[in-house]
Amino acid sequence: MQRAVAGTLNAVCVLVFVGIGRSSHTEGLTAAGVARTSWPFLAGAAVGWVVVRAWRRPVAIVPTGIVVWLACVAVGMALRMASGQGTASTFVLVALVFVGIEILGWRALAGLAPPFRGSPPTEGARPTASDGSPRTAVGGKP
Repeated sequence: MQRAVAGTLNAVCVLVFVGIGRSSHTEGLTAAGVARTSWPFLAGAAVGWVVVRAWRRPVAIVPTGIVVWLACVAVGMALRMASGQGTASTFVLVALVFVGIEILGWRALAGLAPPFRGSPPTEGARPTASDGSPRTAVGGKP
């Protein structure tokens, strides 16, 4: 479960970056435009995921977050160049900073959250023994 969530959050980070970038340059948010702009970065994040074997520690900032972030931008820019898309130095810098804040940021926030251990107890629920009877404290009193 953690792996799927981490992979999804990485993809969401890329899509947010692309969406904001396309909007700020008045390029529009068509599905085709977002796909054309995002695929190199999504592929880069996937390369980073495999290189670092992120499925082992998907929420870790080091090394998982660092490798996924840097691969996302480096491989993404290389693929953009190979496909004839722009890679101006300011764009590379903005991508490094923004994607880094996103990919490392959600991991930092996840590290602050208490671990999830199933469903929370129902209010007013009393612990029960394995046979379903109410547990009693020492001396037989509940």
